[in-house]
Amino acid sequence: MERALAWRERQQLSGGSARSNRRLWRAFVFVLLTIGSLVFLLPLLFMISSSLKPEYQVLDFPPRWIPNPVQWRNYPEALTYMPFGRYALNTLTIAAGAIAGNLLSCTVVAYGFARLRAPGKNALFMLMLATMMLPYPVTMIPIYVEFVKLDWVNTFLPLIVPAFFGSPFYIFLLRQFFMGIPTELEDAALIDGASRAQIIWHVILPLATPAIATIAIFNFQGVWNDFLPPLIYLHDQRKYTIALGLNFFRSTYSIKWAYLMAACVVTMLPIVLVFFLAQKQFIEGISMSGLKG
Repeated sequence: MERALAWRERQQLSGGSARSNRRLWRAFVFVLLTIGSLVFLLPLLFMISSSLKPEYQVLDFPPRWIPNPVQWRNYPEALTYMPFGRYALNTLTIAAGAIAGNLLSCTVVAYGFARLRAPGKNALFMLMLATMMLPYPVTMIPIYVEFVKLDWVNTFLPLIVPAFFGSPFYIFLLRQFFMGIPTELEDAALIDGASRAQIIWHVILPLATPAIATIAIFNFQGVWNDFLPPLIYLHDQRKYTIALGLNFFRSTYSIKWAYLMAACVVTMLPIVLVFFLAQKQFIEGISMSGLKG
């Protein structure tokens, strides 16, 4: 009996020690993650702080983290310094067209790669993935020449129409998600007389909402922050996007840093808002896309 009690006491002590070690480890990880998050937040905090400073305080060293005095008028002056509303509308127009094109084309192509049987399908899929290795400057000049011949330069068409031909990354993401959907659902729909188009619309798409939301977020972020293609194809300032409009704060001799920081804060807000509104679908779409290969 005494041996059993001694053994139980040792077990309790070892269990308490293990729990104490786990708590210490969790506390260490929490502190480490907190420090890492603060490091990554420093540029954002500096941008917000600089957007409220007088121009002469922005480049002070060491930097002033608390503006004195606080210049709230930097925001309305920055947004009127350039036609911000027009540029935002142009960017939203391009984003809406690009998202619609990618969702339409990538859904159909990804379904074909995931479900349909055809000779050489896997080879075509690998070839499509290989195109992701081509950097944009390699294809930039041939595509530009093609759009010049089509007389599409200085229009939104070169920034929207290519989306209707699909994106390899989005196709890959949707294909992986579709392969995780049970085939029995499609078999039942085929027995009931549904066509492939009806299966995609009524069976696949309702189940693929997280993946579709992920693609929409990625696409919106890409268009909202895109700089080089609009710079190449848009020559009329009335058709500029947000990314091109931020260039207005640069002058020949100086840069209006306070206005630029204020405009960057406002420009960042739609991306943050979209992510927070759809973060559940975004995380689910990313996590479930790799369940089945």
